[in-house]
Amino acid sequence: MKVLVINGPNMNLLGIREKELYGEQSYEDLCEYIRRAAEGLGMEVTLFQHNCEGRIVTEIQNALGKFEGIIINAAAYSHTSIAILDALKAVALPAVEVHLTDVGNRESFRCFSYVAMGCEKSISGKGFAGYKLALEHLAGRV
Repeated sequence: MKVLVINGPNMNLLGIREKELYGEQSYEDLCEYIRRAAEGLGMEVTLFQHNCEGRIVTEIQNALGKFEGIIINAAAYSHTSIAILDALKAVALPAVEVHLTDVGNRESFRCFSYVAMGCEKSISGKGFAGYKLALEHLAGRV
């Protein structure tokens, strides 16, 4: 199974930004964790990170016909981007939303996610392990 893993704005600053929320591990550490988890499940992952909403939309559109599922941490765009929601709905691939932190227990504006409306599952507050749970969910669909 081929899965596209999309990470949104500021995820490239893991290990630098808000360590009290996101910890000391880097984005590269996250990518390595995801690769190992996918390999253990016999899955193939392509990792993509961008800070620009339009590039994320384009990557979702380009997934059609190339991937069997999407894992997306749209970060702050989760709470603002109807465009990302529309792209997820347009390609209609099984998708799982992931957040490292428990967004439901943070600022009130983080409690609503447009992206979740285009996903069949949301995983929040599990740290890196949330990505493995998302991979396992997608693997279980096959």
